[in-house]
Amino acid sequence: MTESNKPSLEVCLSPALLHLFDVKNSIVVIIDVLRATSTICTALYNGASRVIPVASVEECVNIGRAIGGITAGERDGRIAEGLAYGNSPFEYPREFVENKTLVLTTTNGTKLLHMAKDAIQIITGSFPNISAVCDYLVAQNQNVILGCAAWKDRVNMEDTLFAGAVVSRIKQHFDVNCDSAIAAETLYHSAKNDIYTFMRQASHYKRLAQYGLEKDIHYCLTADGASVLPLFRDGELIAHS
Repeated sequence: MTESNKPSLEVCLSPALLHLFDVKNSIVVIIDVLRATSTICTALYNGASRVIPVASVEECVNIGRAIGGITAGERDGRIAEGLAYGNSPFEYPREFVENKTLVLTTTNGTKLLHMAKDAIQIITGSFPNISAVCDYLVAQNQNVILGCAAWKDRVNMEDTLFAGAVVSRIKQHFDVNCDSAIAAETLYHSAKNDIYTFMRQASHYKRLAQYGLEKDIHYCLTADGASVLPLFRDGELIAHS
């Protein structure tokens, strides 16, 4: 807690900066809007029993084989070689994913998740579950770090925008003494009237658009399409009940 008796709310714009934050005394929100955390909440919303995030493709294949899970993931925006499915939320409708385990590896998001392992708690956030995230953080009344997965440690637009959206919604409940949180919120207010058009200048938009994934981008930037809270516990993500 800060001197104001409110918990702190901070934004970490890149995994490369995480060591500068007090992870052990905070809830960490893993943000990988395009597309890992959007896909995680969608799979859980559609009835997946759990999502196991792993660092490598090899680990993904081995765990998936051992438990009969769905092996999925991407590298640089495309389905990773050796995996059956990719990182699109549209690949995981209820009729496919219900009661199944998704084993997922991604370029940025799963790496940050494992880096934050000493946090009080880890949840994942994206626009499709923004209200569930905000409601939960306010209810917990703990210090919060909004951790952007970024792109290979470089700050990116979409994760920063989501962090700014969260700051904008919940800041009255927190002490915000963090320049990156203020900057993220300012960016969000510049974009909020048409986030999709604003995102067209972003590198990750261009990367995914060249693969014809504009539909994914639209979904991942739309609020509350999968209103569930993924909670990381014992190496797996489950829907908080």
